[in-house]
Amino acid sequence: MRDMPDAVMLFAAGFGTRMGELTRTRPKPLLPVAGRSLLDHALDLVEAAGPSRQVVNTHYLADQIATHLAGRPGLDISHEAPEILETGGGLRKALPLLGDGPVFTLNTDAIWTGANPFDTLRAAWQPERMDGLLLLVRPESAHGHAGKGDFLQGEDGRIRRGPGAIYTGAQILRTDMLHEIPETAFSLNLLWDRMLARGRLHGVLHSGAWCDVGRPESIATAEALLAEAADA
Repeated sequence: MRDMPDAVMLFAAGFGTRMGELTRTRPKPLLPVAGRSLLDHALDLVEAAGPSRQVVNTHYLADQIATHLAGRPGLDISHEAPEILETGGGLRKALPLLGDGPVFTLNTDAIWTGANPFDTLRAAWQPERMDGLLLLVRPESAHGHAGKGDFLQGEDGRIRRGPGAIYTGAQILRTDMLHEIPETAFSLNLLWDRMLARGRLHGVLHSGAWCDVGRPESIATAEALLAEAADA
């Protein structure tokens, strides 16, 4: 079994309800930001990092995403029906397409500046010490996000839940423990809890800015970040 991640799961199945009317007839991953869809921005990061297996999960308005991705070599779709499986169940369903060993996962509703998140994760991954590695961002570098933060980080890189750094939606995970969870649809928080109990969930900080594009007003914020990065 490989120890370094060479497959990526892109989460694109959600309903995007916080986007209101914008997602009534269009899935959130296809909403445009700076002239390109959120999904295409995410795929740009994937292609630059070069994992050999790429999987996108779908559920809500899945036919639109399938049409958008038609003709892309090396990309598979894991469709969830009749029910949506959430992040944990969706990842487990896609494992036959992702293969054995640790995988990258990426939420498709964010915009990044700075280093490619996959490169940062790959450089920090230590399989002998970690079952999971979450990419975090300091609150001052997070945009479009409300809250007190998600994790506190120790000097050894281990994390625990608490107000501090914010989870960005990018990570590396070992997937074998997914089969121990009895629920069909479940959040990856359940997997994180098992890793936290073993002291094997770690974090690494993103060096640039990050925008959670979860609400209509976040689109303009994300576009401003991209414009600022282009002018730098």
